[in-house]
Amino acid sequence: MTERTGVVTVLTVGQVAERFGVTVRTLHHYDAIGLLSPSARSHAGYRLYTEEDVSRLQHVVVYRRLGFSLEEIAGLLDDGTRPARLEHLRRQRSAVMSRLDELAELVTAIDRALEREMTGVNLTKEEQRELFGDGFSDEYASEAQERWGDTEAWRQSQERTTRYTKADWQEIKAESEEVNAAFVAAMEAGLPPTSEAAMDAAEGARRHIHERFYDLTPEFHRNLGDMYVSDPRFARTYEDIRPGLAQYVRDAVHANADRHAARP
Repeated sequence: MTERTGVVTVLTVGQVAERFGVTVRTLHHYDAIGLLSPSARSHAGYRLYTEEDVSRLQHVVVYRRLGFSLEEIAGLLDDGTRPARLEHLRRQRSAVMSRLDELAELVTAIDRALEREMTGVNLTKEEQRELFGDGFSDEYASEAQERWGDTEAWRQSQERTTRYTKADWQEIKAESEEVNAAFVAAMEAGLPPTSEAAMDAAEGARRHIHERFYDLTPEFHRNLGDMYVSDPRFARTYEDIRPGLAQYVRDAVHANADRHAARP
């Protein structure tokens, strides 16, 4: 229930979480690191969010969606002068407008894909990247092989994906989202990356790549896991889903590789 302290409306952590589509765990984390702490108290001693707290969270949510780290966001918001606030809003507007341009380009790509689908023509590699993002791009697989000196995986990936239709890519996207959902479920349940649930999610991710793109051993998957945190493009893909997810996935991948190595 919304409470009023004097003339100031305040919200509980559950109400704030529901309003902004974040988890209570995330709000507690923001509180723990000093990024956003509820500044009011109920008569029963519960911590409550004021209108000013909610306004700060609005900025945090926007900046997170734009790819800023929590440390960067803290630095931006802690300069509380009016010129600084105006500059924050200008940055937010500029970044959002940039995203609108990207979405307009995506709509154009989808329209082209629909035209090809209706005429029975398979999607090109470029259209696959435009539709599904860089996470589905052969460039990343090629990059990985160049980095670790194993071009067989790139050859397999190229050979397999050239046969995929739009329906195939839609299935691949759904499978990938299911894998990511398993990681998020384990993380939000408070389970460590070494838990069975997290390692099973990592195994599901490995099997997805192994079956859809190229042969992937648990040990080589470990290398990909490292890239999920070292390569900003991969990291952002996971961080956009949930803050901290990139590191969690990397650690779960390593734990799963260790589990495989320990088996007789």
